[in-house]
Amino acid sequence: MSCFSNFFTGARASFVVQQNDPDMKIPQGHQAVMPYLIMDDADAFLDFVRVVFPVDIVYESRNDNGKRGHCEIRISGSTIMFSGSTGQWKAATVNLFVYVDDADTVFRKAVEAGGMVILPLEDKDYGRSCGVEDPQGNIWWITSVKE
Repeated sequence: MSCFSNFFTGARASFVVQQNDPDMKIPQGHQAVMPYLIMDDADAFLDFVRVVFPVDIVYESRNDNGKRGHCEIRISGSTIMFSGSTGQWKAATVNLFVYVDDADTVFRKAVEAGGMVILPLEDKDYGRSCGVEDPQGNIWWITSVKE
């Protein structure tokens, strides 16, 4: 079974018209560009993000072999799709930039959840920012905007 087999079922029933292209239809809650992460341990990824960020689980499935299949989460209104790797779909890491209300708190949670510090938390021209690698090898650039 493909990790994409349930992609347009269930929550995919309603579509929204896009402002820049009225002929293009995108499922409700999706954006024109969204990351799709494929990793060896999608369960551990979900555990990590649930501890670190305010996550809404939009959709989750399991393949016939019990491995996590196509899943979708939202962090502050942005959708991330992910699944476990398969023989056909190999694991790959990504970098994700995420705005948060409190970079200090999110940084602490990320490190406590097993994240490795890539860039220490510090004040930058654009805000308070840091980089953390999650246990799956993905790098999260976490930033709170200066007021």
